Amino acid sequence: MSFDGLFTRAITEELTEQLKGGRISKIQQPYKNEMIIVIRANGKNHKLLLSAHPSYARVQLTNEVHDNPSEPPMFCMLLRKHLEGYFLEEIRQVGLDRIIIFEVKGRNEIGDTSYKQLIVEIMGRHSNITLVDKTRNMILDSIKHVSFAVNSHRAILPGQEYVLPPQQDKMNPFEASEEDVLRQIDFNSGKLDKQLVAAFAGISPLFAKEILFHSGLANRTSVPKTFLQYMQLLKDHQIQPAITNSGQKESFYLLPLEHLQDESKKFESLSEMLDRYYFGKAERDRVKQHSNDLERFIMNEKEKNKKKIEKLQVTLLDAEKADKHQLFGELITANIYAISRGMKTIEVINYYDENGATVTIPLDPQKNPSDNAQKYFTKYQKAKNAVNIVREQIDLAKAELAYFESLHQQVETASPKDIEEIREELIEGGYLRDRQKRKNKKAQNTKPVLDRYIASDGTEIFVGKNNKQNDYLTNKFAARDEIWLHTKDIPGSHVVIRSKEPAEATILEAANLAAYFSKARNSSSVPVDYTLVRHVKKPSGAKPGFVIYENQQTVYVTPDEETVLALRQS
Repeated sequence: MSFDGLFTRAITEELTEQLKGGRISKIQQPYKNEMIIVIRANGKNHKLLLSAHPSYARVQLTNEVHDNPSEPPMFCMLLRKHLEGYFLEEIRQVGLDRIIIFEVKGRNEIGDTSYKQLIVEIMGRHSNITLVDKTRNMILDSIKHVSFAVNSHRAILPGQEYVLPPQQDKMNPFEASEEDVLRQIDFNSGKLDKQLVAAFAGISPLFAKEILFHSGLANRTSVPKTFLQYMQLLKDHQIQPAITNSGQKESFYLLPLEHLQDESKKFESLSEMLDRYYFGKAERDRVKQHSNDLERFIMNEKEKNKKKIEKLQVTLLDAEKADKHQLFGELITANIYAISRGMKTIEVINYYDENGATVTIPLDPQKNPSDNAQKYFTKYQKAKNAVNIVREQIDLAKAELAYFESLHQQVETASPKDIEEIREELIEGGYLRDRQKRKNKKAQNTKPVLDRYIASDGTEIFVGKNNKQNDYLTNKFAARDEIWLHTKDIPGSHVVIRSKEPAEATILEAANLAAYFSKARNSSSVPVDYTLVRHVKKPSGAKPGFVIYENQQTVYVTPDEETVLALRQS
């Protein structure tokens, strides 16, 4: 767990420096378990993110933009009633636990001074955000309700007394001496990292491993010495937030994690690091929750069309044997004198073969020779007519498969807002039923919101994340002489550079965006075509998002998330 008690201590100090004395001006709840509180402090607005997400619980300042629901949830409305206009007097941590208390002061509806506490508990799936009336120590409400049936120690319900989670009997590492460290560790038992975690408050397995790594040969001298050195660094606020990437997994902490033996990216603040670490992660989780049924439907449609194409190709092979049926019919007619009812086969000379080879023809013993010949002529005529129909059906099935493959790619890179637009597209296309019977037609006809990026030279770049956005971006939003980009023969986003003659570096940055928001996100040397918008056409009757283009040039780029983050514009 990267967000341990020591990390909580550091983020509390960072928030205190930035927010103490500030005034709460706006409260939003963009998602079920997350709050955004805008606080005016030190002459600027700060966005405080409080998350009780089971996997991504945290407290931080954020620069990310979040979509808000049309109607605020009840908990959000309650916080607005009790906290908007209040002042943040103090931010404190409970011991070295992952609990942060925001002490606020203001005036209630009748003008009396009121004291409230907003308490954030960062405890994995048990994480919670609770509003408490400080004077009475009474819970006003929480983002998650917990009854005594679930937790016998305490209930988190409106009207209940607020009780802290049970305390763990661990030593404060900032107060420990070398002798204290030695008393807590049994060097003969091994697993020293787990012993440190069990003995000292606020320490995670990740940090314990880092201490032991720098202890070298772990012994009674090196471990206590290294432990106290690290504690002194943290006591003196000498931290260096960093994200370390070890293989497929990223880890963040107050300091570079050298025991992972990989490169670390350092940041100026803990909040900046958390924004980078959680970029896309929490959103992808929310998208999965919203799009499970949609993704399942798209996958089923893909499989259905793949199987349809396979069956049609078998039918086409049979249909292309039409000439064989015609040959059998003609040879039966030519040898009708040698055939009688009841025969199952007949071997005759193939007059069309230069070598005069014989051929065996299967016969229906229930039919006379003339009917057997007619049967083959009928098969020939049906197969001949079927070839064109089957080829047409194969083309249609391939177009459907390509359409659903593009939708699948869009779901993989979508935000919650994008998912709703994809769902609307499938409803409009007749693939899904509109269970909600949307009455607000005006809301459905609003213009799609495009993702906006800024190139290094200040040029605007716009990205479409689904077919509705792609159609709007290419066919309505972009000017004819601006530059349009798309991955070559790979499902992906439409990208437009708002410039008639962009610099080469800007084209490469836009190409990076096109490759990143495509099916080839995890590939290298991805081909990206670019041309003028005037050369991009949407064929009549084509599926949403489908275009053809000409006069293109191609560049090759490797998608890079760091570049996408650098170009991102709030």
